[in-house]
Amino acid sequence: MLLSRDKRRHTPTEEPRAVPLSQSTGVTTLAPADRLWSTRRDEPVRLRMEGSGRASETPITVHQMFLETVEHYGDYSALMSKEEGQWVTLTWRQYYEQCRAAAKSFLKLGLERYHGVGILGFNSPEWFISNIGCILAGGLAAGIYTTNSPEACHYVAANCEANVLVVENQKQLDKILQVKDQLPHLKAIVQYKGELQEKLPNLYTWAEFLKLGEDVSNEQLNAVIDSLRANECCSLIYTSGTTGTPKGVMLSHDNLTWTAHTASTLVDFTYGVEVLVSYLPLSHVAAQMMDMWITMAFAGTIYFADPDALKGSLGTTLKEARPTYFMGVPRVWEKMQEKMRAIGAKASPMRKRVADWAKSIGLQYNHSVMIGEEAVPWGFMLANNLVFKKVRGALGLDRCKICFTGAAPITKDTLEYFMSLNMPLMELYGMSESSGPHTVSINSRYRLTSCGKVMPGCQTKFENPDADGNGEICFWGRNVFMGYLNMADKTTEALDENGWLHSGDLGKNDQYDFLYITGRIKELIITAGGENIPPVPIEDALKAEVPIISNAMLLGDKLKFLSMMLTLKCVMDDNGDPTDELSPEVLDFCQEHGATATKVSEILANKEPAVYKAIQEGVERINAKATSNAMRVQKWVILERDFSIGGGELGPTMKLRRPIVVKNYQEKIEELYAVASDRA
Repeated sequence: MLLSRDKRRHTPTEEPRAVPLSQSTGVTTLAPADRLWSTRRDEPVRLRMEGSGRASETPITVHQMFLETVEHYGDYSALMSKEEGQWVTLTWRQYYEQCRAAAKSFLKLGLERYHGVGILGFNSPEWFISNIGCILAGGLAAGIYTTNSPEACHYVAANCEANVLVVENQKQLDKILQVKDQLPHLKAIVQYKGELQEKLPNLYTWAEFLKLGEDVSNEQLNAVIDSLRANECCSLIYTSGTTGTPKGVMLSHDNLTWTAHTASTLVDFTYGVEVLVSYLPLSHVAAQMMDMWITMAFAGTIYFADPDALKGSLGTTLKEARPTYFMGVPRVWEKMQEKMRAIGAKASPMRKRVADWAKSIGLQYNHSVMIGEEAVPWGFMLANNLVFKKVRGALGLDRCKICFTGAAPITKDTLEYFMSLNMPLMELYGMSESSGPHTVSINSRYRLTSCGKVMPGCQTKFENPDADGNGEICFWGRNVFMGYLNMADKTTEALDENGWLHSGDLGKNDQYDFLYITGRIKELIITAGGENIPPVPIEDALKAEVPIISNAMLLGDKLKFLSMMLTLKCVMDDNGDPTDELSPEVLDFCQEHGATATKVSEILANKEPAVYKAIQEGVERINAKATSNAMRVQKWVILERDFSIGGGELGPTMKLRRPIVVKNYQEKIEELYAVASDRA
């Protein structure tokens, strides 16, 4: 099947070469291609194949991967969703049949080859079925963030020339109705939840949509499926636009299937047995790769959380599903940590002592596991029975083999907290442009604050490293994307002439090849004095010193000194928006320090001495560790409200959107620096 002119394993210093596939025999025919990248929806690319190892595996399409799972595990549970309080099951065979029905309906609606189907809604079987149905019908599946404005929805739909838009409910439909007249390629809209409030031409319920294609023959659909090629685009992941206009990341069938198979081999899975919970935005590559594609690779079962998962109901779903793998973004782990600490604070002195003892044992044990010693300290079994098992059970993670974290930086404090509870968090690292994962931590192979080791068949190199080995992280592998749709300039910025993907992140490997992220080139603060300062370590250090701080953002780009904007932990409302009420943790802090404040506004109005003193002392402690004067924080201000997705300061995976924060708080920033220059 594979023809390799050079069977030698290349060393990381050599440029990897893509190896052509034989076109003559075998199950997979690739479309002829001579370039590693493209920006056209209908242009195939040369795969980064190699002569041996994981990167030499035969490329397959999404349909081939799906069919293989259905043939072996057709009667196993695939998708579990709640209807009127009861779990409803779709087996792998039923799921496949519904994807075929959706594909026929897309063809009936006039979905053209390489045109988009935009999907706007919370995770559900309909989301998965629309996505895969679109791919089987020869279209490009494009998730749209549910938090997008009508204008942002229009941008994605126009960019992928969407023929069909699939929306969850009236709220999302309203956004599309505002912009549909500016979408010349749009032929139909499908609403998958709730009744239609108004019957409009070319607007269908989910049931109507699935019936539409009943007269499309199997032969017609099979002909389209047979024409799919593993080295052609089938999916678009739109970047969240934190640094400008969103870019449509073109992912091929091979990007999805090869990455899913390779990532799945790293975890200790059993076919047809694993359980995952889907709740992170599916328009984000991490959730889509984990929930749709990796789960398909090992025939797992997905439980869909309720749409208000991140506002509090996730815990209930976890307890019902009891997942065997679970991925949380840092904010999810932080919220669990805050909740458990609040419960712990109310425990009796005896229980507190037991918990503290158990956590010290947990930390000791997991540190030894981490370095490969697995020395079980005295009392570990007792600590496990008294504390660790109960905590896992209470969280619904009693069956969880690996707890993953990714999509944004996580603090050492949070990592150590879960480590002490015998639940070490395994950090992943990658980007939309690497189909999700590039480096992975697993229970038998991780280091605190590291993002793990490179996936088999992939490579990492560091561009322009400094004396400590910190350089720009560059990726190579079959997980590397095809290019940005219709953006040649951005594509050649991301991919160099040899096909290496430049991440924009700074990092280094330690002596054991564990990757550490040390900063982001675009986030680097370059002071007026010309010093390059990565903000995240300073922000994390202050949050660790002063746990009542929710978010911290360092300022100082092109300015004379560093300052910080801070938010206090508060209660979130049902929509996930910050309220004025202080969180239990901050209330406890206030009570301990004789302060009567219960609201953020009261702390600001009275410049509450206990809070301001705690922050100032925390700032002084981190300044004492600064390696240079330029890295000292000289001013700080507490903002009236915490950052949120709704406020625009956080992206869909809770990543800080620095340009938006700067824009929103321009006056505050000017005040900070004006006051300082007046005094100078």
